[in-house]
Formats: sequence, C-alpha cells, structure tokens
Amino acid sequence: MAKYIGLASWTDQGVRKIKESPARLDGVRDLAKKFGCEVTDFSMTIGAYDMVVIIEAPDDESIAKFLLNIAAAGNVRTTTLKAFSEAEYRKVVGDM
Repeated sequence: MAKYIGLASWTDQGVRKIKESPARLDGVRDLAKKFGCEVTDFSMTIGAYDMVVIIEAPDDESIAKFLLNIAAAGNVRTTTLKAFSEAEYRKVVGDM
C-alpha cells in the first residue's frame, strides 16, 4: 500500500462545530475503509495546519476518492503528499 501524508486545516464550518470533530475523525476512519484506505496515524498540530494524518491506500485513485468525499463535507481543507519510505527512497536514488 502507498503512504500519504495529509495536512488539514479546519474551515469556518469545521471550527463552528469543533466539539463534533472527534466523532468526525471516527467517521473519517470508517470512510477510509470504504475506499480500501486506512488512517494509520493522526495528530492535531499548531502552526500552518491544524492536523496531520498518515493514510495508507492501495493507489492514487482510491486516496483521491476518499479525500474528495472528505472535502465535500466542508469541515476541512486538505493538502496531500505522497510519501516514500526510507527503503523506497534508497531504491529510487540507487537506480539513478
């Protein structure tokens, strides 16, 4: 499975309903499964982003569908990075 790093910020709507945020995170974990993805780690952060999420997905299409469904709810805006493990990084560089 591919690994993705999600950087998320609450929207105005998401902040207005902040007390519902833990339940929404539970829903996000369930939604991930629908697309064959898994939220493997979550942290609330202070700084440019409000949350960092580590997600594993079978492919780019699955993560895109998952993230579009999250965006449609209107509570967060996301930036997503595809991540390479150290072993994958070493292979990429080694194959140069």
